[in-house]
Amino acid sequence: MKSSDPAHARISIIGAGPGGLTCARILQRHGLAVTVYDRDSGPETRNQGGTLDLAADNGQIALREAGLLDDFFKLARPEGQEVRRMDPNGATILHKVPEGDELYRPEIDRGELRNLLLDSLQPGTVHWGNTLETISGPADGPRRLHFANGMTVETDLVIGADGAFSRVRPAASSAVPEYVGVSFLEAWFFDVENQHPAIAEMVGPGMASAVDGERGLIAQRNGGNHIRVYIAQRVPVDWIARNGLTADDTDCIRALLLDRFAHWSPRLRRLFTENDGCYFDRPLFALPVPHTWEHNPTVTLLGDAAHLMPPVGVGANLAMLDASDLGLALAGAATIDDAIRTYEKTMLPRSIEIAGTVDGVAERLLSSDIREFALAAQAA
Repeated sequence: MKSSDPAHARISIIGAGPGGLTCARILQRHGLAVTVYDRDSGPETRNQGGTLDLAADNGQIALREAGLLDDFFKLARPEGQEVRRMDPNGATILHKVPEGDELYRPEIDRGELRNLLLDSLQPGTVHWGNTLETISGPADGPRRLHFANGMTVETDLVIGADGAFSRVRPAASSAVPEYVGVSFLEAWFFDVENQHPAIAEMVGPGMASAVDGERGLIAQRNGGNHIRVYIAQRVPVDWIARNGLTADDTDCIRALLLDRFAHWSPRLRRLFTENDGCYFDRPLFALPVPHTWEHNPTVTLLGDAAHLMPPVGVGANLAMLDASDLGLALAGAATIDDAIRTYEKTMLPRSIEIAGTVDGVAERLLSSDIREFALAAQAA
């Protein structure tokens, strides 16, 4: 079957995260029709996660192509670039404060970024409540999308922007994510200036962290007077179940943490003893390095679906840069096939190089050697 002209093609994006929405926005700016399918029942179904730092050399490039860079800067928090590093006793060993006009990696909450992108799309672009199950049809198209609610859709191009455990990826690659040996436990603090002033002062306007080689605490200031803390540990992926618990057993998990962090400063331990609500289990996974696949004329991937890496500051930025490259390739190509080839010729070598650079960074971020931390931070 002859590959479709992008201007007359049925383009389907799976996943309404930063990558999928950025791609949709750029396609629409260039007059191409696109539909986004997402499993959430609506934009407010679930919390979108913590804060992101969008870098000038990737995420901001994508926002410029989307025509949203100025709007981003109105929402971003440049002060969020501040970094504090402490030892387990609570002593400060590193403190980096951004210059007053520094805009290289300003922070923005994931929810605010998603709303910015959603509001930029034509009404009805995103079809909520559609969980993709499988993809059928010949490699040269057309493809059929099969959703959990029984709906099927015929399409000329499937773009997998559906994250770590992508349902699109199997149509292009047999690779599956693997546990990296480090797990995060997420804790939330609300109204911190009033309810948790000591924690607010300790964390400051950006990120504060401390590690001892086996475990660590990473605190991030979010918008809305909110702080998220990630309790990092080298543990089995099912460590909570192995202790006979579930993620809802807040008091018992807290008791385990108090034992594991017993030698840490009481001041730092407040980051997991005074949180509002329960904990959220976030084991870290990554795709094998390198991850590539044979060219497919009707399916491609971007972001975590293509190159899942540890959460060290590159994921959303690369997803958005992928989205920009793919959107521009589709806008400028004679056929879908040509556009995918052009896009993957840029994206795959870039992702392989970066994935190799950050491979093992999740573990190095727990190193008590400040030089190891600096290398990890540089890789991120």
